[in-house]
Amino acid sequence: MSRALLCTALAGDFSGVQIVERDVLPPGPGEVRMRMRAASLNFPDLLMTQGRYQLKPDLPFTPGMEGAGEIEALGAGVQGVAVGDHVVVASHYGMMAERVTVPAAALRPKASVMSWAEAASYPAAWLTAYVSLVRRGALQRGETLLVHGAAGGVGMAAVDLGLLMGATVIATAGSQAKLDVLKSRGAHHVIDYTAGFKDEVKRLTEGRGADVIYDPVGGDVFDESVRCIAFDGRLLVIGFTSGRIPSVKVNMPLIKGFSVVGVRAGEYGRQFPEKGRENVEAVERLAREGKVKPYVGLSVPLSRATDAFRALNERRVIGKAVITF
Repeated sequence: MSRALLCTALAGDFSGVQIVERDVLPPGPGEVRMRMRAASLNFPDLLMTQGRYQLKPDLPFTPGMEGAGEIEALGAGVQGVAVGDHVVVASHYGMMAERVTVPAAALRPKASVMSWAEAASYPAAWLTAYVSLVRRGALQRGETLLVHGAAGGVGMAAVDLGLLMGATVIATAGSQAKLDVLKSRGAHHVIDYTAGFKDEVKRLTEGRGADVIYDPVGGDVFDESVRCIAFDGRLLVIGFTSGRIPSVKVNMPLIKGFSVVGVRAGEYGRQFPEKGRENVEAVERLAREGKVKPYVGLSVPLSRATDAFRALNERRVIGKAVITF
C-alpha cells in the first residue's frame, strides 16, 4: 500500500482533497514506477481541484503536475533508464503520491546540483518562462523586461531567465518580504504593484516603457501594463491568477504599436514538436549547468498538503510550494 493525495470532490476550499491508501501496482509496457521524493504545487493544481481549469480530470484524481524521485520498477520494453535512477517528471498530473506510474518517455534525468525539492520545482515554470521570453517574446539583450507576479514560481523563473538573457529586469510583487527576495536574487528594480506601477516603470525607463511585459496575473495588472509598454513592445499573456480575464480595445495596440501575445508552453510544444524538444533541452541544459535555481519558499510533508494549497491560494508562498515524501 502507498499513500496518495486524492481529489474526490470539487470544492473551492479544498475540502474535496484527502489522503488515501492505495495499492502499489506494477508498471505497464513503456512505463516506470517511481518512488516520489518531492512534488511541487502549481496554480493549475488549485484550479483543477476546484473544477476551474481547462483540463478537467475525471474524479477521483491525484493532483500534482511535476515531481522528482527514484525509479523502482520498469515495465516491459523500457530502455534508457534503470532502477535507482534519479529522475524528474513534468506535465503529467498525479505526482502527489508516494508512488506513481508514469510513461518512461516523460522522464528527464535529475540534475545532480539540485535537491529533490528544487528538482521538483523548475520544469513547468522554467519551460513557461523559456517559451515566453525566447520563443514568443523574443527578448533581446539590453531590453527592459517587466515581470508581474514575480515572487511566484513562474514569475521568479522569468526574472532569473531575463537576467541570464541580459535584460534589465523590473519585478513587481505585493509585499515587502517578496520584494526583498526578488532584490536578493538580482532583479534590477522592484515595485510594490498594489500602489500602482505605471508611473514608476515610465520613470525607470525614462518615459519609454517596458519592451517586454510578462503577465501571469491579468485583471487590473494587465490594464495598467497597457499604459506602460514601449512602442514595439510585447505584452505576454501567461495567465489570470487575479481571477479576472481582461480585454483591450484594439486601438491601443494600433496607436502604441505593441503586440498582445498569448503563451501556452505545453501547447507550443504540441504544435511545434521539434521546437518543443529544443525548448525542453535548453531548459535541461541550464539546469545541468547550475543556472536554474528554484526558490522553495514552502516545503511540507504529504500529511500537510492542504496547508500548502491554502497558502498558495492566499498568495502567502514566495517561490515554489513543495510536498515532500
